[in-house]
Amino acid sequence: MDSPGWNDIPIICASRGRRHYAFFKLRPALEVRNDSSGMKKLLLCLLLAFSAFSWAQQEPSGYPQQFEGDWNVPDFTFHSGEKLAQLRLHYITLGSPVRDGTGHVGNAILILHGTGGIGRNFLSAEFGRELFGKGQPLDATRYYIILPDAIGTGKSSKPSDGLRMKFPHYRYEDMVRAQYLLVHDGLKLDHLRMVMGTSQGGMHTWLWGVTYPDFMDALMPMASAPVEIAGRNRMTRIMAIQAIKNDPDWKNGEYTTQPRGLIAARNIRSIMTGSALQYQKQNPTAEKADAALEAMAKAALRGDANDTIYQYEASTDYNPSPVLEKIQAPLFAVNSADDEINPPELGILEREITKVKRGRYILIPLSDQTRGHQTYNRAVLWKNHLLELLHISEPRSSPSAPQN
Repeated sequence: MDSPGWNDIPIICASRGRRHYAFFKLRPALEVRNDSSGMKKLLLCLLLAFSAFSWAQQEPSGYPQQFEGDWNVPDFTFHSGEKLAQLRLHYITLGSPVRDGTGHVGNAILILHGTGGIGRNFLSAEFGRELFGKGQPLDATRYYIILPDAIGTGKSSKPSDGLRMKFPHYRYEDMVRAQYLLVHDGLKLDHLRMVMGTSQGGMHTWLWGVTYPDFMDALMPMASAPVEIAGRNRMTRIMAIQAIKNDPDWKNGEYTTQPRGLIAARNIRSIMTGSALQYQKQNPTAEKADAALEAMAKAALRGDANDTIYQYEASTDYNPSPVLEKIQAPLFAVNSADDEINPPELGILEREITKVKRGRYILIPLSDQTRGHQTYNRAVLWKNHLLELLHISEPRSSPSAPQN
């Protein structure tokens, strides 16, 4: 148990646009006597705190060298011409970059999350433990893992920070450009071993391939397609936006409590991204189905209506299909047969993958282990394909133990 009078005091460090956080146990200043001895003790506490700063970044997650911080992009201009004086990009990293004698980095992996998600979600047991642990495909003692929060989500800049509907109207191309600036200018990396992403992050991965074709060795978009969002996918996104905007309590974005329309908006997507088989197994009676829906409603209201509108609108101009020939790196597109967002019967991936010089389409068959669109969370089902992609795209010198 902590000693009486000790509190968590946040220490915030800033350097070159980054802000890092750590919490230390320090006695409140009021407890220090107003004499030289007391001041010396306080200064000693602070020095010890800062000396422990790098250690404190290692959370009790078991992942090597886990670090969390912010990087700010000054005067970021969006595709619309709108600007933010400071665009905040939050990120988590695992492991360390390995640089050769010229400073070139060969072991950095960028992983991009889905709509409304955050980078921290990838630290889950089903994803992170299967990929980042010792001896796993993306062993964090060998690779430098980068998990950013996209614009509009998590701890990165978003409408709910205060600007509400006056926040710049971003699109996927803005989000990908911001990710590039974080990697290249913020983290000082000149190359990525691989870019991979899930759902929205999968679409971002396709955009990385056509926008920065020489910047990575491999690409792995998951639960996505490299085409304009249309059909049922587009319809459900518009329905979600309308559910919020048609709610009188939305008040053009100036609400004080979350409008109830947010429940329908988020639950539409929850149903579409889930697995019909799993929903039936988990809710085999009307009573259980009703209880699950009530729980989903409560979870939906923990989100933010304006953020949700922006997240769905961000995909409006997405369509890398006409320029897929620009992709140079080996690419594995991995989808699941029970994905209702990207149903395989549409034949989209079979058609589009022929435009990618070194591309392959992999369809995970329906089983008791798949989870619909969210099968991407279950790395055990597809990490063998990840290993194969790493193998065929391996540069001449593969990453070894990280060096300072």
